[in-house]
Amino acid sequence: MMNRIRVTNKTLTVTAVIGSFLILVMLTVNSLQASKQTATATNDAVSAVSSFYLEAMADRRAKTITNLINNNFEHMEKAISIFADEGITSQDELRNNIGKIKSLLSLSRFALVDEDNIVYTQYTTYTGGSRHEFLNSEKMDDRVISTVYLYGSSKELCLAVPANNLTAMGKRFKACFVQIDIRDIVNLLAFEDEGRTNFGIYSKNGGNLSGTELGPDISKRNIFDATKDRVDEDSWESFRENFANEAEGSLAVKFNDTVETISYVPIPEAEWEMVVMIQESVIHDQIKAISDKSMQIRKNQIIITFIAVFLFALVLMIQISLISREKLEAEKENSKNALRMANMDSMTGVRNKHAYSEAETALNEQISAKEAGGLAVLVCDINGLKYVNDTQGHEAGDKLIKDACALICDYFKNGSVFRVGGDEFVVLLQGKGFETMKETIGSFNKKAEENIKGNGVVVSLGYGVLEPGDERLSDVFGRADQMMYERKKELKGMGAKTRE
Repeated sequence: MMNRIRVTNKTLTVTAVIGSFLILVMLTVNSLQASKQTATATNDAVSAVSSFYLEAMADRRAKTITNLINNNFEHMEKAISIFADEGITSQDELRNNIGKIKSLLSLSRFALVDEDNIVYTQYTTYTGGSRHEFLNSEKMDDRVISTVYLYGSSKELCLAVPANNLTAMGKRFKACFVQIDIRDIVNLLAFEDEGRTNFGIYSKNGGNLSGTELGPDISKRNIFDATKDRVDEDSWESFRENFANEAEGSLAVKFNDTVETISYVPIPEAEWEMVVMIQESVIHDQIKAISDKSMQIRKNQIIITFIAVFLFALVLMIQISLISREKLEAEKENSKNALRMANMDSMTGVRNKHAYSEAETALNEQISAKEAGGLAVLVCDINGLKYVNDTQGHEAGDKLIKDACALICDYFKNGSVFRVGGDEFVVLLQGKGFETMKETIGSFNKKAEENIKGNGVVVSLGYGVLEPGDERLSDVFGRADQMMYERKKELKGMGAKTRE
């Protein structure tokens, strides 16, 4: 018969000690294993987050530049159609119209080129064959995008379109173009990231066009020269080929003990590459503190280990959410140009009714706070638009609207002009525009009366000035609108066309 094992306090104590030791060993082994798994997961997460972050950022900035290029091309083509309608007979007329086009369509350094390669700008005339390669061809058949290197380190993006046999001053014009300072493009793309993320615009040969620093190691140098000895030869050659072939990709470069990931996306037709770079250690250091804390909790208790993993994942999601929020803020900054376009009236190039609503809201806040100062609202209505549409067609009506807008903008240069309806414009005057209001309105009304006799553009104008009892801008608008209708009757009596 087997001897029965006696269970004593000593046995229980030894069993408890050994069991506790084994549990401690298991927890330690589990913690170490979990630590390794967490470290691997952390590195993978860092790579995934940085890669996703950079690819999205590079692609978005490349699209921003592409949109800027396309918008300028559309505006130049619209400008050509406007010039074709003007019947220009002298250089002074041409230059005045170039100035108006630049203002209405927000075109930077806009110029026309005749068939003899003479370039006409708002202020000067020069021979353009030696300055612009695209003029070496006798005829332009398509859009041209090129990079212009000026004196010193200044660089500009040149966009040109055919003029489609535009004729003015008895000459045929073959092209028009704009030049955009690359520094202005950099300002459009700039974003605040506390130095964690860097970007630059590069040529196909790796030259830095934007003048921005791509981190402290690459700085403003040629990107190929800066990375040649930092990666293997195959990766570097593939990197150069992608630039040459306008392809996108990424490259991990090690400087000392720091890994920097470069993502690049081509900007179509411009032969540029948008490059964005981030140090992985920046994300890694932020995540590592959270990881260390969770590993310490795992060493104490296995249950807390699982909780810590959950918290780690949660915090990681919060980190990703914060990064996404930063990207959203950067997106908002870069979309200002698109928002500006959304607030523009497509026919006349001035601000539209939506933009007026925004301005009205801001002024209402100033009025409520007694901070508006001198403020006037001008309501302008085109006489005879319905008559022109009915008798000459809507194309003639559209031209009347554009001519009326040009007349208003010409007289009220110091005001904000809005098109708020088919034939109705509103001008807001503050500061210098308010101080010279009466003199300008007098000149404007005199011009309208003269145009009745000459069958020109006639615009009825009424105005209202902010008074102490006014609570909202609509109070001022109402008085201006009433005065406008009285003026309309007055002009009708002088022979101006009306809706009837």
